This record gives sequence, structure tokens and C-alpha cells, in this order.
Amino acid sequence: MKRKIYGKDGIEVGEIELPKIFEEPIRPELIKRAALSDYSKELQPKGNYVWAGMMTSAKYRGRKEAYASLKNRGQPMLPRTVRPKGRQGDVRKVPQAFKGRRAHPPKVEKKIIEKINKKEYRKALHSAIAATANSKFVGKRGHDFKIDVPIILDDSIEQLSKTKDIFMVLNKLIKNDLMRAKRGRKKRTTRKGGYIVPKSVIIIAHKNSKLIKIAKNIPGVDVSTVETLKVNMLAPGANPGRLAVFTKEALKELNNI
Repeated sequence: MKRKIYGKDGIEVGEIELPKIFEEPIRPELIKRAALSDYSKELQPKGNYVWAGMMTSAKYRGRKEAYASLKNRGQPMLPRTVRPKGRQGDVRKVPQAFKGRRAHPPKVEKKIIEKINKKEYRKALHSAIAATANSKFVGKRGHDFKIDVPIILDDSIEQLSKTKDIFMVLNKLIKNDLMRAKRGRKKRTTRKGGYIVPKSVIIIAHKNSKLIKIAKNIPGVDVSTVETLKVNMLAPGANPGRLAVFTKEALKELNNI
């Protein structure tokens, strides 16, 4: 499987034979399982304070002979705060009361991480990488491109040191997809805030590349090294076939994962 190589000017400079990892069978069900496992590891553990809603003087007085008993008074016999001279205060402790405990709070011991076998995850990662070379899967995700995928950049791209330089290169190759991500940017209406930006291209370079720093501010563009590459980066939303850009140096490192 051969692909064209593009230089820092966005012009074709040659061809290269892709590693055998791109010939792996594409298994969407395995990719989905690995992507969901990655997403679950990013969740923040939750739990409640064990005495939440219970730190009060309220107590239940139901016995008829008890001091300040509520029995036969025509009042709901619920835990009430203690007041002077046997008077009854406000209802507390119970879930339906003001400042009461929660009925079913989040449990600390709940397992929120979906585990996956190492060999299974590795197989899923190889499958997700192979999907980036399949134009059918890439087009199904909604990417707008007119060149062969994945896109391979020459080593001269490492000489770039500014965001506008790498943006000009990507603009010549996949202008429509970058504009799609930029136009789709919208403000999040929930209290979480921030913006929602559609996923465009992912750039995969070696760990000492300058691209990791200069390309991450382009809307919709993600940057990763081969070592830190995850399945959910190549398959956002557990859908394989993300538009990908590899450097020549990164292609050599793919055989080691």
C-alpha cells in the first residue's frame, strides 16, 4: 500500500510504502470497546460525605411516654431538631426534608472504569490505525477530503516553528475539513461552559517534534505522539476512520506499538 508524501509547501515530493499495520483487519466492535475503556478512564471518581445531612440535633420521638413525643399530636412523626422546653423544630435527616440526606447518593465503591485486556487493546489500536487508511471509513465520519488517506508529511515539516506555518500546509491539503470544524464551533449551553468543536484531523508525530506544540491551537486539530496514541483519539465517539496526518518519522515508530 503506497501513499504520496507532501512537503512543507503542501506539494507532492514522492511516495512511500505504508507499514503492514495499515493492512490489519478493521473491527469496529473491538474499536468501540477500547474507545469506551479510554473514555471511562477520564471520568472523575465521585462519592458523598458519609455524614452528609446527618450532622444535626434532629431525632425521632415516637414513643408515647417519651419527652416531647409527637404521638397523638396530629403532626408527622419525623426527625425534628431539638429546641428548648420540649418544642419541636424543623424536620431534618430524611431525604424529603430541607437539608436532609440524599436518598441515593453516588457511591465511592462504584466501578466506573471499563477494563480491557492488553492484547485486546493493542489489537484495537492496530485496527483503528488501519481504519485511517480506509477512505470509506474516513468519509463515513463526515470528513471532507479529496486526497488519499492517511496524509504523509515529509521530514521538512519539522523545520516549521509557528502555528500559521503548519496551518498553511494543512490548508492546502484539507482546507474544506478545517473550515468544517471551524464553522461547527459553538458555545456550550450547559454550566460546564466552553466550546464544542467538531473533530478534524489528528497529527501524529514523534516525541521530539515541534508539531506537538505549534499545531494544537488549530480548531478541531489534535496532536499526539506514537507513544501516547490512544484508540479514542483515532475513533472519537467510538467511530473509526478519523482523518490522520503522519510524519515520516512517526511511520517508522508504528512498527513498535
